[in-house]
Amino acid sequence: MSRSALVGNVTAMLEDAGFLVSDRCAVRPKSFDLAARRGEDLVLLKILGNVDALDAETGAEMRRLGEYLDATPMVVGLRTRDEDLKPEVVYFRHGVPVINPDTAVDLFIEEIPPLIYAAPGGLYVSIDGELLADEREERGWSLGRLASELGVSRRTVSKYEDGMNASIEVAVQLEQIFDEPFSSPVNVMEGAEEVHDADPTPDAPEADPDDEHVVHVLTRAGFTVHPTARAPFKAVSEDEDSRRMRVLTGHSSFTPAAEKRARIMSSIGEVAQTRSVYFTEEENRRESVDGTALVSCEELAEIDDPESIRDLIRERAERPNEA
Repeated sequence: MSRSALVGNVTAMLEDAGFLVSDRCAVRPKSFDLAARRGEDLVLLKILGNVDALDAETGAEMRRLGEYLDATPMVVGLRTRDEDLKPEVVYFRHGVPVINPDTAVDLFIEEIPPLIYAAPGGLYVSIDGELLADEREERGWSLGRLASELGVSRRTVSKYEDGMNASIEVAVQLEQIFDEPFSSPVNVMEGAEEVHDADPTPDAPEADPDDEHVVHVLTRAGFTVHPTARAPFKAVSEDEDSRRMRVLTGHSSFTPAAEKRARIMSSIGEVAQTRSVYFTEEENRRESVDGTALVSCEELAEIDDPESIRDLIRERAERPNEA
């Protein structure tokens, strides 16, 4: 299956599941392909045939964007270089959860989260340790008796009951012994942090030197500016004094390529519930492109009042349902 067809299939699946899905981010470089929202759940999706193509820089960018936009970064893929991705299993690449399309259907349409995750050494599940201890004690079994049944040490059983995760083989044994499942779902929509040791969110890259004057003006206007490296926009800017208004920001000469980016920013902003603004080096005949505000750098430099800058962005980036 071509990557384009895979993106189309995932888009259709998300729409069937009731998600609002953005236009595909058909620009380069790009850290994600689609943004999708259902209710409070916002997902940034990278869609790959071979998930080993996700490099560390893109993984770091996805994780940063997840934090800036209150979103879950996620990869949907088909295989690694060595094997196909298994259904009902969560994998990880550079701290980002990875699932195959069948698992995505279960998660988004059936609303059945996966139980299994891959880690060095094999496949594992989260064990409900309290339930396991209760069932063992109800049978009157000692730690040693259960350890003998499982073929592990007494100390290992004690760790299972304290919350240590178990191999899938042990989980199957426990279910057979007690005729009850002890596995807990992997919360993929929260980043699956309960089953892997995630590093702190990577530091943001330095702003492009060409963007420094725009960053300076936005900072003076009360925005916290988070530069990006591989997104369709140059930064995510937050106005903490205005109900945490988030703005996707771009900057360049207003070429046809810039107009394309502005349209993509608008689509992403609609899904992510942000505004978007594109700062241009030239004066503009238009005030917006599909909801992305257009503001010339000369116009921006002439505004001294920080609140006036925020008002200008609000007015030009206003969406019809906000009017």
